[in-house]
Amino acid sequence: MEYAVETFSLTKIFSGWWGRGKVYAVDELNLQIRYNEVFGLLGPNGSGKTTALKMLLGLLFPTKGRALCLGGDGADPKINARIGFLPEESYLYKYLSARETLDFYGRLFALPTKVRRMRTEALLEMVGLKAVANRAVGTFSKGMARRIGLAQALINDPDLLILDEPTTGLDPIGTRQIKDLILKLAQRGKTILLCSHLLADVEDVCDRIAILYGGRIQTQGQVKDLLQQSNKRQITTDAISDAAVEKIKRIVHDERADCVVTSPMDKLETFFIKTVEAAQQQAQPTSGAVSTTQIGGFLAKEVPVENILDKLISAPVSAESSPGSETTEPVVPAESSGPQPDEQLLSRLAEPTKPTEPKGVVSEEEAGTESVEPESGREQESPKSILESLTDRPKTEHEDKEQTGDNQGEPGNA
Repeated sequence: MEYAVETFSLTKIFSGWWGRGKVYAVDELNLQIRYNEVFGLLGPNGSGKTTALKMLLGLLFPTKGRALCLGGDGADPKINARIGFLPEESYLYKYLSARETLDFYGRLFALPTKVRRMRTEALLEMVGLKAVANRAVGTFSKGMARRIGLAQALINDPDLLILDEPTTGLDPIGTRQIKDLILKLAQRGKTILLCSHLLADVEDVCDRIAILYGGRIQTQGQVKDLLQQSNKRQITTDAISDAAVEKIKRIVHDERADCVVTSPMDKLETFFIKTVEAAQQQAQPTSGAVSTTQIGGFLAKEVPVENILDKLISAPVSAESSPGSETTEPVVPAESSGPQPDEQLLSRLAEPTKPTEPKGVVSEEEAGTESVEPESGREQESPKSILESLTDRPKTEHEDKEQTGDNQGEPGNA
């Protein structure tokens, strides 16, 4: 599929009593969102943003049209298992703690126990709720509830992340953290659909935007193309003298254009974060969320599941590559006269035997025992002992005489 999200004439009509007062919440919506794209869906209150998101996820049935997510229906369990959704209002079980909430959603996605625990701790650290992980979420403030809601949307490491007003109730540090998270997920190839009223945040992270009004798309395109003022020029330099500024003004005046020279300013968000970080470095106490701009470990890594598998298989791999290392189990020395592993026994059984050069006999240097003479009567001792070690049943005297007894048809002595 070329698009991660695609809609075809998607329409949702809400009818009043006895079919009166029909409201077109979404009207003929045709939307295409590419893979690995941060797309902003904007619009005033009542423009149909949330309704469109619910139809994408299969939470609402469209009156007309169709919506596709990741090449399939958003209501399909195989599809929605790859989607993370943060609704406008966080619906959480108020009697569960923050850690229990993430563990609950991890179980819904059938995550293994070790993966679930690792991601829970990483997300709690990322959203700044590590210190209150055992508190019931019913006692959280609105901003803290949004933080745990964001964490549950990321517990399955989704391919498509849908965020509806994610920064509502968050402080500037949490807002900055979400923007950094969106950019980090986009670098990993994720697709993000963002709805927000904070246009400055959308401008910082989105590649393309679409503006809805009355359930219809009014305009859409690249953010830089829509906002760029092509009839003006902007020049930024280092600190220069007043004489150089006057020369620049004269040159601009000769071009019959206006010129305004000012000093650039930092954003208030940047200044706020610097102030709070300085207070955190001084270890000043606080009863609120202690968040940073760091991203959760498994979200920042390119292939989080493979790292867990590498840990599970690291022991046998290291044992084969470096048998003499201290961290691996000691290998049985060559002088040992005990039984060899089953794999060596099977390989020796599979080798073709020759009457003149028996291959199944261990050499004197390998076994540390006396050399075995290639006698006809002793050539069968090695395979017989091997079979006994595999079957754990010694042969009876009758069976032994049938194999080693006379080949001329003479009966063995019972």
